[in-house]
Amino acid sequence: MKKDLALTALKRALATRQPPPGLIHHSDRGSQYCSGDDSKLLIDHKIVASMSGKGNCYDNAMVETLFKTIKSELIWRTIWQSRRQADNAIGRYIDGFYNPVRRYSALGYKSPCRFEAEAA
Repeated sequence: MKKDLALTALKRALATRQPPPGLIHHSDRGSQYCSGDDSKLLIDHKIVASMSGKGNCYDNAMVETLFKTIKSELIWRTIWQSRRQADNAIGRYIDGFYNPVRRYSALGYKSPCRFEAEAA
């Protein structure tokens, strides 16, 4: 993964969500998350960086679960004609179903959006 993709995603999330200072940004030890640009963006927005322990796959269990869910519920079931089609479908899945509708036992059987709203 190139650092520009991670930076663009983080900038989009910051613009959309406008998190308060103290947000924890957890990532693995990929070079895109260790870049100076990434670190500066986190510091500028008063976001706390948290990285997986070296060689500890369990630190990233929640995001690995997300990837597995997207693959099993969308990607492995679909054939796209272009990368743009796949990109749009994944975006719609995350923004239109995964976050606002899909319920999770780890969140008390609430969707991420509902859980976040109630926590605020």
